[in-house]
Amino acid sequence: MDVLILLGSESDLETGQEATKIFDEFDISYELHIASAHRTPSKVRSLVKRAETKGAKAVIAGAGMSAHLAGVVAGETLLPVIGIPMAGGPLNGIDALLSTVNMPGGVPVAAVSIGKAGGKNAALFAARIMALTDKRLMAKLEEYRDKMKEAVEESDRRISGTGRKKA
Repeated sequence: MDVLILLGSESDLETGQEATKIFDEFDISYELHIASAHRTPSKVRSLVKRAETKGAKAVIAGAGMSAHLAGVVAGETLLPVIGIPMAGGPLNGIDALLSTVNMPGGVPVAAVSIGKAGGKNAALFAARIMALTDKRLMAKLEEYRDKMKEAVEESDRRISGTGRKKA
């Protein structure tokens, strides 16, 4: 397994699947689990320790509201931890974002954007970490970036020059 993905609840699955799509595209192995920092802390600890023994290179932890999952994981491992703040709750993810980025010095957690874009970016960030020692993966990331660039250029070709011309 290359990456362990932990989600705080089943309601986070749609965002977590954005990460799994990227990993599937890049042939990166992962395990996806639901585990709560508050309701199942021993399970979180066990999954993190097992990921270490299986050779994981990073952990992605997504949670909403108080969002302590990524911080708890970072306290249990020296692997890079990427936190995804989940949208929802009374503050629509802002509380989760603040909880994820406001870690005490010495317990780093990388934080990505709230929600689905965060799921995608967490996977891409993990891939970039792994690509530092994997030339095949680095080439796939370069190809992915080129495809994004081409998609923007294609959009521009389709719409440029449209609109009303002044007389």
